[in-house]
Amino acid sequence: VQLVESGGGSVRPGGSLRLSCAASGSGFSIYSMAWFRQAPGKRREMVAGVPTDGTTTYADSVKGRFTISRDNANVTLQMNSLKVEDTAVYYCYLASTEFGSSWGQGTQVIVSS
Repeated sequence: VQLVESGGGSVRPGGSLRLSCAASGSGFSIYSMAWFRQAPGKRREMVAGVPTDGTTTYADSVKGRFTISRDNANVTLQMNSLKVEDTAVYYCYLASTEFGSSWGQGTQVIVSS
């Protein structure tokens, strides 16, 4: 399983960014996909997730601002009303029954005035 992320960058507080992740490979069934993030000196945390049943979960810190969506093997994270504290490296995550956990290489999001 390979995960390729795109869409990170720099934005001012209050701005928006859209992250995308495309999964490729063969012989796996997707159980869930999610976005995690890790800020300097902090533990990696889940931002938003979407299992195969289509339900979505969000960290309290991003509820109402971020939206996760999934289309087959692609997952996006629409981030609105960004805050300085959203600055982190964002990682795409995929769980499959065949291969367990897979991670993308990470994409940097910087929110700064």
